[in-house]
Order: sequence, then structure tokens, then C-alpha cells
Amino acid sequence: MSRTLHLNAFLMSTGHHEASWRLPGSDPLAHLDIEHYIRLAQTAERGKFDSIFFADSPVIQGDPGRRPVGKLEPTVLLTAIALRTSRLGLIATASTSYNDPYNLARRFASVDWVSGGRVGWNIVTTAGADAARNFGLDDVPDHRLRYEKAAEFVDVATKLWDSWDDDAYIGDKELGIHSDPDKVREINHVGEFFRVAGPLNVPRSPQGYPVLVQAGSSEDGKGFAARYAEAVFTAQQTLADGKQFYADLKDRARRLGRDPGTVKILPGIVPVIGDTEAHARELDDELTNLIQPEYQRRTLAERFNLPVEALDLDSELPAELPTEDEVQGAKSRFTLIVNLARRERLTVRQLIARLGGGRGHRTFAGTAEQVADTIEEWFTEGAADGFNVMPAALPSGLDVFVDRVVPILQERGLFRTEYTDSTLRGHYGLARPENQFSVAADAAIAQ
Repeated sequence: MSRTLHLNAFLMSTGHHEASWRLPGSDPLAHLDIEHYIRLAQTAERGKFDSIFFADSPVIQGDPGRRPVGKLEPTVLLTAIALRTSRLGLIATASTSYNDPYNLARRFASVDWVSGGRVGWNIVTTAGADAARNFGLDDVPDHRLRYEKAAEFVDVATKLWDSWDDDAYIGDKELGIHSDPDKVREINHVGEFFRVAGPLNVPRSPQGYPVLVQAGSSEDGKGFAARYAEAVFTAQQTLADGKQFYADLKDRARRLGRDPGTVKILPGIVPVIGDTEAHARELDDELTNLIQPEYQRRTLAERFNLPVEALDLDSELPAELPTEDEVQGAKSRFTLIVNLARRERLTVRQLIARLGGGRGHRTFAGTAEQVADTIEEWFTEGAADGFNVMPAALPSGLDVFVDRVVPILQERGLFRTEYTDSTLRGHYGLARPENQFSVAADAAIAQ
């Protein structure tokens, strides 16, 4: 069977470019408007996208004086969107560092029921001392420790989702039996980080459990993704880097006994699309000219653990920077940014302009044909199973992508023209997971 391209729309307030809210047509309060997000979701569904995605963090990210930073809680957003869409997959970020497995498993199972089986969970460990302080901690836990806790968290969540057999419900009014209690079980998990009795108070959902998504590209992150992730959101700047990451992660999954085809890799792309290449560059320049470089200089200095004065806007990055091992935050993004600046010999000002659109994801200004060519090249060359589409400005950027790029991909036979399934697992070609407890019980009986 031939591969099918997958498209996810990563939605963020007025767009991924940090200055998008300053455009004449932007609504500075769009991030608080549910109708704004519903319209975007309906546009993505019109374009037959596999899914939409909301990032999240339990902390204000960035300076509220610079751009919209407030966020509605994403599972609440997805619940509202589920009622106004019918096929589109719905993915939300939730942290394993600042949630409880029981409550989080319940929330995602509930949204899966409400949506008819269309939800996915983007699993993050959450970097940053500012988030830690919101939960009574002085600093963020060690990077490796966060991933160890995340692994146990996912283990507990999947046990809770499997604590009901699929056929536990009976609904026999005459006998007065609603569900078979023998098919609803405690999980009695006792681990290093969690003790959870179970069962979950929500029956096994239409998909069995949500599609598991991951977005970290550090060594710990790749190890975690190879073991658990069914879709991976990642950031690579070049085709060569994309191919290397793709091959590495697929091989890691294979060595863990998984089918690499069940791990869908979707790099981020920030397209600025114009009628001509020159027009696209004009649109890109308009956004770049709205950036406030002094803010981003402070942000870069914090990322590099340097005083602001060490970063001269019109000079390249200092020769001496921390190593990835010395960074407790987003390690892979730190390395990507440094490599981008070194490879292209960018000044700090130029680096700020490059990061303004996608925070390290690949930005691309061109025609719809050129964007489609890039997507096809990465897909056919073994660098991607699809793309995490991150419009620089919303809603205009998503409208243009759906109206101009998607038809080209469809004409080339790369992308669906109609939905063939009703669940997110179906869109991504993933099987419904078997219940781990039912499988274990069947194996015991067979012995």
C-alpha cells in the first residue's frame, strides 16, 4: 500500500509569527474567541486535514506586552470544536510534570467520547523554572527525570483507559444489569512516581485511547517517542537534517519491536504564500518589519544563559555558548537554533527574524506551487510522513493553504480528496489498540 501524506494544522491565536497580531486584518483578542478557533477548525476540515493541534503550557510564555500570551485550556477548546466538526482530529498538549494521571486520563477519554473518537494527546514534560514555581517547586526537575516520570505517567494513563473492557457495557433493562463488573477492574499501580488504584470512571473510549503524540527531539525525547509516540511533531531546518531524524527515529522504534510505519513523523513548516515569489517575500518582510528585536534579544539571552549585553544585534552569536548538556530546558530546540545561526552565519538581528515566524521551525516564503514542491520533496525523500502546518498569520494563512496548496497535493495523488474514516486513528492509519488486560487474560486462559 502506498504511503499517504498527513497534514496537521498547528493553531496559535493570530498565527505563528510573533508579530501577526499587529497586521491590519488581525484581531488582537482572537486568542480568547472560541468562534475564531471553530472557524479555523472548520477550514482545516474543509481541507481534509488529519487534525488540528493546540500547544499549551501551565505558565505565561513570553512577555504579555509583546504578543497575545493568554491561552484557553486546550481540552475545553477541543470539546467545543468537536461539536461543530465531524471528521477532523483534535490534538491537545498536556504536561506529565504538572498533571495527575487519573484526572488527565479522564479528560482525554471524555473528549474522545464527545468527539466520537477524534482526540490525540501531545505528551510534554514541560521545561522552565517559571512553570515549576506555579506548582510550588523552586526549579524544574532534571531533564532525564522528567522523561522517566513521563514514561510512568503514560503507563498509568493507558492502564486506566484499559480498565474497562470494550464489552463491559450490557444495558439489560430486564435483568437490571448495566455493566459487567468483572470487566471493570482496578489497576493497582504502584510505581516510583504514582500510586493509582483505578478503575477510571469513564468507559473505554471509541479509539481505545487517544493517539499518543510527542514533540521532543533531544536524546531523551527521541527515546521516549520511539517507545510510545504514534505521531511526532518535530523541527528540522534542512532536508538532510529531516532525513537523518526520520531514519534515526524509525530505527529506534524498530529496535524496540515496533512497526516504524506506526510512528508518523511531521516536521513543522511555516509557509508564507503569495501569488508570486516576490509577493510572498513582501508578505514575509511585512511581518519581519513588525518584530520588536529588543524583546527577542532578551529571550535569546535567557535561552543561552547570557547577559543581554553579550548579544549584539548586528554581530553573530558569541563563540562561547553553553552546551546542550548544560541546558535543562528545551535541549533540542537550543541546539537547532545554535546550528542555524552558525551554519548561515546569521547576526543576532537576522536570527531573530528567522525565529520570529516559527521559533526554530522551517519558514518558507513562496508560491503555493513552491510550498507543495517542498512538501512533496520531504515526503518522497524520506524526511517526513506529513507536515505540521503552522500558518504565519491566521486565519488568512490557513485559508490560502487550504485553497491553493491542498488542491495541488491532491492533484499529485499525495493527499486525500475525501475522508475515509471517522477517527483520528483512522486518519493516521493506526489500528485501535487492544486492551492490555484482555490480552493478558486471554493469554492466561490459553496456557
